[in-house]
Amino acid sequence: MRLNKFIAQAGIASRRKADNLIESGRIKVNGKIVDQLGLEIDENKDVVECGGKTLKLSEEKIYLILNKPIGYITSNSSEQGKSVMDIVNINKRIFPVGRLDKESSGLLILTNDGDFAYKLTQAKFGHDKEYEVVLDRKLSPTDVEKFGKPMLLAGQKIQPVKVGKVSGAKVTLILREGINRQIRRMAENIGYEVLELKRVRIGKLKLGKLREGEYQRIKPSDVL
Repeated sequence: MRLNKFIAQAGIASRRKADNLIESGRIKVNGKIVDQLGLEIDENKDVVECGGKTLKLSEEKIYLILNKPIGYITSNSSEQGKSVMDIVNINKRIFPVGRLDKESSGLLILTNDGDFAYKLTQAKFGHDKEYEVVLDRKLSPTDVEKFGKPMLLAGQKIQPVKVGKVSGAKVTLILREGINRQIRRMAENIGYEVLELKRVRIGKLKLGKLREGEYQRIKPSDVL
């Protein structure tokens, strides 16, 4: 089994973040630090450690949907502020999938299944993320078109966003790429400020009537 897949299935990070852990020298295999991506290990014999703790493959897979309140960060640690993990009372090690910044609310998935997280966060798998956004002023037809075209931000080419329903300053935006603070940065680039941002759908899974701060178990088939 590839080392990054083992780390993901141990339930401590997605496969992408597992690569970051390996590259930063935080993973040991049989007592030796490794930084080789793509390393094959024997999951039944080799001992893998992260931060001094031995990793084991997680037996029970956990999948949760949380209606994240504003003011919480999507992190396993509370060092930089209140974490969504302070809300969830699950006696298993899980992690949030993808980003939803502190000022934003809505649908957040948490799991210990790294492969599932990988499929949700990689644009090539085509799982849309839908957001309800309130801007500081009415969105003009011209600027609707700008959202629908590639945009250059800080030297990085950003893929277009699909604009759904527009009602004055309220707009529905659908994206696949989902880079850090993408909607806020795109809006700022064309002269708007995002006042409210709420994620309401990932793939085929909708937030529905789940109240803010509440969470419930789901199945992978609810999303993928």
